[in-house]
Amino acid sequence: MKNGWFYVGLTCLVELFWVFGFNVATVWWHWAIIVAIILIDFHFLSKACETLPTGTVYAVFAAIGTVGTALMDIFIFGGAFSIAKGLFMALLVIGVVLLKLADNHTDETKSNQKGAA
Repeated sequence: MKNGWFYVGLTCLVELFWVFGFNVATVWWHWAIIVAIILIDFHFLSKACETLPTGTVYAVFAAIGTVGTALMDIFIFGGAFSIAKGLFMALLVIGVVLLKLADNHTDETKSNQKGAA
């Protein structure tokens, strides 16, 4: 299970690199590097799904990618920050945390039912 979260961390980190690449690529070999990074990223994503629920992995992957991309836009590419952006990023993170907690609750309910049988 811990290896799964290690792969989730790697896939989220690598995702930010290829998203950054989308903003700075100008010649064909930049795009070739980006495609290689995407393939590596999807490898880590699939490894994470081997031990963790796919819905949770993808929710974390998408949320960190979305929030990371928004923060990259603000801090690296000079995009504007607004209260609405901050609130929606926080809402996204809260949603992922609640999804993870709901997964834990479902797992506990299943183990309690197995124990009672």
